[in-house]
Amino acid sequence: MDPRILDRLRCPVCGEPLAEATAGTTSTLRCPRRHSFDIARQGYVNLLAGRAPHVGDSAEMVAARADFLAAGHYDSISAALCDAATEAVGRLHATPTPDVEAYPLVVDAGAGTGRYLGAVLAALPDAVGLALDVSKPALRRAARAHPRAAAALADTWQRLPLADASTAVLLNVFAPRNGPEFHRVLDPAGTLLVVTPDTDHLAELVGALDLLRVDPDKADRVAGSLGGHFTPVSSAVHRAELALTRPEVATVVGMGPSAWHTDAGALAARLAALPEPVRVTVAVRLDVLRPR
Repeated sequence: MDPRILDRLRCPVCGEPLAEATAGTTSTLRCPRRHSFDIARQGYVNLLAGRAPHVGDSAEMVAARADFLAAGHYDSISAALCDAATEAVGRLHATPTPDVEAYPLVVDAGAGTGRYLGAVLAALPDAVGLALDVSKPALRRAARAHPRAAAALADTWQRLPLADASTAVLLNVFAPRNGPEFHRVLDPAGTLLVVTPDTDHLAELVGALDLLRVDPDKADRVAGSLGGHFTPVSSAVHRAELALTRPEVATVVGMGPSAWHTDAGALAARLAALPEPVRVTVAVRLDVLRPR
């Protein structure tokens, strides 16, 4: 593991620093109190303290997401994150935190395949990155998202396996938000970037395919979950129009929350009735926040 990332990690049990140890072909991270965490052969480290209450996205959902993102359909989201992260890291040059400034750490909480983290690291040549997720299939891909990235199995609802004020930029894209922990790990001059679906995101598919609808109070709920710890800086909706094939529509359904609630037979029948190409709106809100 990149020592610049390892230096920011902390034992999820006791909070002590971690060091890498190798015995034969097996690598682990260990703290001074002898808590040990295995590094999987796929490249990610298991930093769960106990068992997670859920296993996250399935292998099928992760594969669908990887295919859809690789086709570039959500590149507009990546571009917006890259612009915001570049501006955020620029602010660190005015702060008295030389370690964070010298090699800013970008953490993606709920990283999935690591696609967005990889894009941001490509835009920040001096940064290193850490993908956190509870899904092992996702982390197998996130561990390879970028040469300057690492990946760790972690429940983002619990204490994050990171030192206080260790993070320059924290990404949270379509993922749960742990306001107190995000605040703890962010540098005082750091930035939280939150991406959530806007009310008309994938609207053309919601009625046609009977998918889950975006909560109209989503923006208020995001503000409520973070308001006690963060100050809003800006909020903007980014939109794009896609022209998808029916198989691509099936992929976008399979990679999101509707995958847990959609009957496969009924979905196939509705998909067959859609004219190609299927016009679909991408509409997401990017909130930029800073620690109070």
